[in-house]
Amino acid sequence: MAARSMIGGINGGGAMDFIKALTFGAILSAVIALVIGSQGVNSGPLAIQVVSVAEAKAYWSWPVFFGGSGLAFALMLLQR
Repeated sequence: MAARSMIGGINGGGAMDFIKALTFGAILSAVIALVIGSQGVNSGPLAIQVVSVAEAKAYWSWPVFFGGSGLAFALMLLQR
């Protein structure tokens, strides 16, 4: 019961908060990876990788994505 009320929140909007958190995590990861990756740094704890999509080059970091998504989701739960 406690896990259901924590995930669902007061009004059952936990799924929407999770989607918002994933969006924030993706934006945060793209911005940080772009700034750091464009300087030529691609290793270290952030694990920034170059992703090639149809002749375009993009930078991505899974640790920043998961960390940012988790932080955003926790903050959204605290606001309830």
